[in-house]
Amino acid sequence: MTPGNEQADEPTLFSAILTPHRSLTASGFLILMIAIGGLSFAAGITFLLLGAWPVFGFFGLDVLLVYLAFRINYRSATAFEEVSVTTSELKVRKVTHRGQVTEWTLNPVWVRLDRETHEEFGLQRLYLVSRGRRFPIATFLSPGEKASFASALGAAINTAKRGPTRTEI
Repeated sequence: MTPGNEQADEPTLFSAILTPHRSLTASGFLILMIAIGGLSFAAGITFLLLGAWPVFGFFGLDVLLVYLAFRINYRSATAFEEVSVTTSELKVRKVTHRGQVTEWTLNPVWVRLDRETHEEFGLQRLYLVSRGRRFPIATFLSPGEKASFASALGAAINTAKRGPTRTEI
């Protein structure tokens, strides 16, 4: 390219960052752990006073296991997907909770949305299909959220397929 004929940035037709939903906040987690710890301690003391002292340790172990399960769950919530559509490309960037990044750049003219729907539960899986390859997207959204996302993304892809619009001044 020579100076003066650089292409202007294309307008973004659609952009979304998808993250897993976690309903328990940090303060809710703290309250839950205090409640579980308190109940386990009280039950452990009861068994200790009855002479079944080995049971006391197991009550501490169950609190530890619940804590570890929640920490693993919260760590997996750091995963996300970024989806953006312009008139010339559709970009998907998936980042796992471990930080592994997978990126796809597709031409929206050759992309279609493929949906797997269960008649009772709604939209189960959503794929981008391009040139015979299927790319799963929105994997951690609920069926209702997937349907809403699919309609918005489908509209953006259809707009991109129509091509850029130019306005005359």
